[in-house]
Amino acid sequence: MKINGNAVRPGNVILHKDKLWVAVKTQHTQPGKGGAYLQVELKGLKDGTKLNERFRASESVERVRLDEKPFQFLFKEDDMLTLMDQESFDQISVPQDIMGEGADFLQDGCTVTVCFYEDEIVSVSPPERVTLEVVEADAVVKGQTAAASYKPAVLENGIRVMVPPHVEMGTKIVVDTQTREYLERATS
Repeated sequence: MKINGNAVRPGNVILHKDKLWVAVKTQHTQPGKGGAYLQVELKGLKDGTKLNERFRASESVERVRLDEKPFQFLFKEDDMLTLMDQESFDQISVPQDIMGEGADFLQDGCTVTVCFYEDEIVSVSPPERVTLEVVEADAVVKGQTAAASYKPAVLENGIRVMVPPHVEMGTKIVVDTQTREYLERATS
């Protein structure tokens, strides 16, 4: 689907220079000389490379629609992830690289989102939030106020996050997989 160059929004996937890109940031710019343009920061959907590009309103850009489908994570073997289609129960294997750092949050049986473009897998995303147990947490320093300070903690998957002082070892917490930040204490 063709769109105007100045209609690109963050999150849009476009076909540019024979590659798929996702728009990360956009900024309208009106220079003193010449016409206005849209400065777009793009991230390669397959390889994660970055590109800054300028699009004018007179240009047209190919916007791509990706097909998303839920899959269940079954297991990891070497550098391959085995996923199962939740409708047909077909199993597929994808390289772990396709998930990037999101693979750190995979748990047996969790639901991941697989994006397809023309029947080719372009990306695999972990769940937006996961519940993990704190296996190591620093002691609270006396005199710290709860509102202003966080302390480092290590989760069962080895990820380090900052948590509020009341979180202790053995506590289950909810973590945002995109920002890798503490969200809340898990309700059993």
